[in-house]
Amino acid sequence: MVERETIAPNADSSDDHPRAFTVVLTGGIAAGKTAVSNRFAHLGVPIIDTDLIARTVVEPGQPALHEITEAFGPQYLDDAGRLDRRRMRQAIFADAGLRACLEAILHPQIAREALRQIARVNYAYCLLVIPLYAESARWPWIDRVLVVDVTESIQIERVMRRDQVGKKQAEAILAAQADRQTRLALADDVIDNGGKPGDLDIQVGTLHKKYLHMAAQKERGYLT
Repeated sequence: MVERETIAPNADSSDDHPRAFTVVLTGGIAAGKTAVSNRFAHLGVPIIDTDLIARTVVEPGQPALHEITEAFGPQYLDDAGRLDRRRMRQAIFADAGLRACLEAILHPQIAREALRQIARVNYAYCLLVIPLYAESARWPWIDRVLVVDVTESIQIERVMRRDQVGKKQAEAILAAQADRQTRLALADDVIDNGGKPGDLDIQVGTLHKKYLHMAAQKERGYLT
């Protein structure tokens, strides 16, 4: 496994909870993370998606929304008092400082909720989906990093088709994320999603067996 920074979100200690073997699933935009996670889910693997968690922690009444309002101002709320996601996306896309401020608010709360969900997993292992794992602080309590990989040209083509945007806008979206080499440097395992859908089934099946074995080894104390 690659060595990771020991900077962690301010989460509850995993030592306080029984914790399933945890595989981070990540990849660049339009790499096919959902296609991969759906195949693992079909095999019975619990999926914990930090994008979904991020949505729940900014619901009205949640501490994160109050912190965001204090830091950014009430103009980032809509008429119903909810986070104006479109306006916030535009702001952080244009200003790295604002993006860092938002991440400092959200990441600790997302990590705490992720740990709570992992502690409830009743399976040998789980997938923790973190789309921007390469851009965020390292989570040292995870066991494995799986990167879904495609070439940047395929990403651009898929973003253009999916989001109905021009090539320059698609390239700008990619440029705002960590590059391919940075993600791959963090990977313990890589899925190549540049081929046929059937290729994904084979790769996921192989990794599923591998993770079941590794989880059993860790349970027996053979892995640390």
